[in-house]
Amino acid sequence: MSLIIQNISKHISLTQEEECLFLSKTQILNYKAKTIVLHSGEICKHSYFVNHGLLRSFNINDNIVEHVLHFACEGWWIGDMYSLISQKPGNLFIEVLEDAEVVLLSKENQEILYQEIPKLERFFRILTEKSLVSNQERLMDNLSLSAEERFEKFCKKYPTLIQKVPQKQIASYIGVTPEFFSTMKSKMLRK
Repeated sequence: MSLIIQNISKHISLTQEEECLFLSKTQILNYKAKTIVLHSGEICKHSYFVNHGLLRSFNINDNIVEHVLHFACEGWWIGDMYSLISQKPGNLFIEVLEDAEVVLLSKENQEILYQEIPKLERFFRILTEKSLVSNQERLMDNLSLSAEERFEKFCKKYPTLIQKVPQKQIASYIGVTPEFFSTMKSKMLRK
């Protein structure tokens, strides 16, 4: 069973025919590290599911500072949700951090699948709800936790990413400068 079907089957059951139909509406692409699969200002036309590799979404503010919003490793979904849902130009970049095999599901095919396999709407609703909860939790953490506490929470929640993701991107994700992150991490290691 493919990884994406395993991911779906955590929440809903598909018949073999439905699995085949779902897979027929997807496209598998391989990307090299440092490839930008979505640029800010473009309309996001796909959801991306990572079979293997690592991706991140980020934006760049007016001061040319990157802000990392999400990481996606094997078995995770990523996309610019605002742009995908509204079909308006988004403000996120999606970059491949390490060579990746990615399953693309177009917005158009997703809508077709909702008609053909209505229970897929439930699956994507569950994903959206989990994403909303995660984003709210992250916002509350940024408002109420110290940088050290945010980093500790990141380490507990995403232990496999610590060795894969550059420190400056972890710093961006937890909302601190790379310099502050380096100093903070040194102090934490001395404890």
